[in-house]
Amino acid sequence: MTITGIIEEKIEMLEGVEASIENDVMTVSGPKGSLSRTFKYPKIDIKKENNVILISCKSHRRREKAMVGTFRAHVNNMIKGVTKGFEYKMKIVYSHFPIKTSIQEKTFIIENFLGAKYPRKAKIVGDTKVVIKGEEVTVTSINKEDAGQTAANIEQATSIKKLDPRVFQDGIYITLKGGKS
Repeated sequence: MTITGIIEEKIEMLEGVEASIENDVMTVSGPKGSLSRTFKYPKIDIKKENNVILISCKSHRRREKAMVGTFRAHVNNMIKGVTKGFEYKMKIVYSHFPIKTSIQEKTFIIENFLGAKYPRKAKIVGDTKVVIKGEEVTVTSINKEDAGQTAANIEQATSIKKLDPRVFQDGIYITLKGGKS
């Protein structure tokens, strides 16, 4: 929204969510936990007034306007994460060799993928929780980027190269992504 040469976005805090801004670091805490993120960009200011986060910029340039929108999206994701969380559902699919999956510390292990002798590994990012239940894998976190990156790591670990994808459809695929309801 442009008023008298200032680009400004207002984000109202939900009930039960607290936010604080100190030295360009915003911390949002709610019922599910707490998230921190650094918001630093020239000519863009972030302030907290009462129960509203105010992101503003005095420039009319396209890049600054885009960054104001990006900051708004990040703050909204932080608020949604500490209230509802983010969840990705994945499905284990195989037609040739049964895939065996397990979790060791911060690593998702995929064994017997296409009959391979050595296991494939995918990194679990941040405080993401991964639950394996039969052929369903559930990835949950309060941080959207950590949950999405973990799901992508698992999916990429089972990518097939140099084989016909119409025949070899084995893998672990994301079937549902987004927030919890």
